[in-house]
Amino acid sequence: MAAKTNPTVRRRRLGAELRRLRVLRGLKSTEVAERLMVSQPKISHLENGNRAISPRDVRDLCVIYEVTDQQVIDSLMEMARESGERGWWHPYGELSGSVYIGLETDAASLHIYAPMMVPDLLQTPGYAQAVIGETIPRLSAEQSATQLKVRLRRQHRIYDLACPLRLWVVIDESALRRVVGGPDVMREQLEHLKALSAESHITVQVLPYSAGAHPGLSGQFSILRFADSPEAGVVYVERFASDLCLEKPSDVRHYNVRYGHLQAQALTPDSSRAFITDIARTYVDAPIPS
Repeated sequence: MAAKTNPTVRRRRLGAELRRLRVLRGLKSTEVAERLMVSQPKISHLENGNRAISPRDVRDLCVIYEVTDQQVIDSLMEMARESGERGWWHPYGELSGSVYIGLETDAASLHIYAPMMVPDLLQTPGYAQAVIGETIPRLSAEQSATQLKVRLRRQHRIYDLACPLRLWVVIDESALRRVVGGPDVMREQLEHLKALSAESHITVQVLPYSAGAHPGLSGQFSILRFADSPEAGVVYVERFASDLCLEKPSDVRHYNVRYGHLQAQALTPDSSRAFITDIARTYVDAPIPS
């Protein structure tokens, strides 16, 4: 179930609003930093949502930006208090992709292009365990167990009957044919994927090899949208060294166009289920590699 308050999302939205107010006053971040007697990088971190901001800092910034509407000030300060709260994932310690987890927890809809493996939210425990164990080097048994718990906890969003995440997935054929964890794990995973694709709030399309070159060849990405700002969005791009969160309207539009092309080139949802069924059959009585 989605958290009532999400510190990651609150920080990012508060930072965006503070940036808007600064630009509206025609101030540079260096000028604001000087007046607050803090470093310029701190202002940048606050505006980018990379760190929590105290209500006191918000109050001081409102003075600098000449915000006089008490209702606006109170709203910003409440967001600041919420930004300092802990998300459900924080007790698990330092996690890679924690920013994305925060965004995913609060998202109303999510579009994913998955070129190499079944997306995290649709993985079975066996498949997830194999992926974690085989893709993250030098992971201890305890760390692996923690990663698995977090991944399965994230899946609560698609099972929340009161407010399910609206999920669209375009998955490359290679992800269905890559044997992860062995034939039994793959058969179970594909049957699970087919079952979930029949849910009204989940759409799965397979992009077959026959589609040839397409806009997703550069790698996996996700587009997240939120209930209180459906016109906006965040694009999350996974990279080996560091992931990217893109929020500029032009970037979001660019990835929306790319995703639209992927959907057009992929099989229809009904054809995709039949395609998944056919591949799942290849794992029945499949020989186990020696």
